[in-house]
Amino acid sequence: MISGQTRSERWRRLQIGKLQDLLENNEKEIIKALQNDLGKPSTEAMFEIIALKQELNLTKKYLSKWMREKRISVPVFHQPGQAFIRLEPLGCVLIIGPWNYPFSLTMQPLISALAAGNTAVLKPSEHAPNTSSLIVKLVGKYFENDVVKVVEGDGSVAAKLVDQSFDHIFFTGGSSIGRMVMASAAKNLTPVTLELGGKSPAIIVEGSDPIVTSRRLIWGKGLNAGQTCIAPDYLLIQEKIRPMILKSMASAREELYGKAPLDSNNLTRIVNNHHFQRLNKLLEDAKSKGQIILGGEVNKSQRLIAPTLIEVTDKNDPLMQEEIFGPLLPILSVQDLDSAITKLQQSPHPLALYMFGGSEKQQQMVLENTSSGSVCFNDVVMQAGIPQLPFGGVGESGMGRYHGLAGFKTFSNQRSILKKSFSLDLKLRYPPYGGDMQWLTKLIG
Repeated sequence: MISGQTRSERWRRLQIGKLQDLLENNEKEIIKALQNDLGKPSTEAMFEIIALKQELNLTKKYLSKWMREKRISVPVFHQPGQAFIRLEPLGCVLIIGPWNYPFSLTMQPLISALAAGNTAVLKPSEHAPNTSSLIVKLVGKYFENDVVKVVEGDGSVAAKLVDQSFDHIFFTGGSSIGRMVMASAAKNLTPVTLELGGKSPAIIVEGSDPIVTSRRLIWGKGLNAGQTCIAPDYLLIQEKIRPMILKSMASAREELYGKAPLDSNNLTRIVNNHHFQRLNKLLEDAKSKGQIILGGEVNKSQRLIAPTLIEVTDKNDPLMQEEIFGPLLPILSVQDLDSAITKLQQSPHPLALYMFGGSEKQQQMVLENTSSGSVCFNDVVMQAGIPQLPFGGVGESGMGRYHGLAGFKTFSNQRSILKKSFSLDLKLRYPPYGGDMQWLTKLIG
C-alpha cells in the first residue's frame, strides 16, 4: 500500500511536537532516572534535557528550509532541463544509545531521524536501567508503535537488532562494539553512523589563563565523572608553565568539589562495578608507582572517584593505552607546541582536541597539522552544546555527523533528479558516431 505519510512536513512537525511535549511534561522523571542510574547532580541531568530542547528548537526553525529542494545549474549540453537535489527519508532506522548520557544521546538522534521523515527503533543502554525503562514508558505514551518503538535488552538483543535489514544504524558507544556493529551491518549493506570516542588531548601552552584554564579542565574532567566521550583524556603541558598550572588545578578542584571531593553533592558516580573496577585498577597501579600528583580518593561502596591528576612519562603507560572514560587525568610534559603536535601526529585521530593559550598563529598551526572530530580553543566540551555545529569523529573516533542540518542529512537520502524536455534532441549523442569531435568537446566542456 502506498502511503508516504512520513514525507510530509506536517507529519514531521507532528512528531517533533510530540517529542517536545515528552520533554516538557516529564522533566522531573527524567532527572530522577538519571540520578538513580548515575547519581548525576540535578544540574548535570538538566544538561541532557537542555541539549534536546536546543536541538528541537533548531529543527523546528529550519525544517522547512532543510526540506526544500536545492536547484542545481544545468550544463548547456543538458538543456533544456532542470536538476535538483531532494532530501528524502531513508525508511526505518535503528538507534543504539549509550549509558553515559543515556537519555539525551538516545533521543537526540531520534529528533534528526523523525525530522528527516523516518520511523525508528530505539535500543537504550541496559547499563542505565532506570532511564531505559523511562524511555519505554514515555515513547509508548507519546508515539504510535509503528512510528517509534523501543526494544530493551543486553548486548545479545542489540546484536539481533543489528542483524536486521534497517535502512540506517546509528550507534553511540565504544570503538570495540562499534567495530562489531559495522561488521554486522555490512552483511546487509546497511549504512552506519558510529559515534565513538578515543583519547581527546588538551594542550596547554604559554598565554593561557592558569585560573580559568584549570577551572575549565577540572570541570570538563569532573563532568559526569569523566564519563563523557569528549572529556579531556590527557594533558600536554608546556614544561615552562607546568608548576603554575598544577598549582591552579589544585585550587580549582577544591573550588569545585571542596576539600573532601567524595563528600560533594556535585560528583557523579561511576556507572557500574565493572567500570569502577577498571578505573580503580588504573588508579591503584598509578599509586603503586608514585604517579599521583593530586587526588586519588575513592569510595568503593558508592563507586565514587575524585578528579585525579597523574604523572605520565611513558607512552606505554596503561593510562595511555585506551580511552579512560573516568575522572583520571594523565599529565604529560612537552617542551613546546611543536613537541605536542608531533605527539598528536603519532596518535589516532581523537574525537575532540583542546588547546589553551598560544597565539592566533599557533592555533592555526594546530588546525593545519592535526586532525580531529572537533577542536575547541580555551575551553572543553562546550563545542558539543552548539547544535549548528556537526558532531562526530574521524578515523577511529567515529564516522558520520549529526546535530542540526548534519543530523537531518545523515538520516536522509540525497536524491539527485534531472528533468529533461523532449525538445532539442541532439543527434550527435547517438550512433552512428562521426560528428565533429572538437565541436562536441567544446559543447560538453
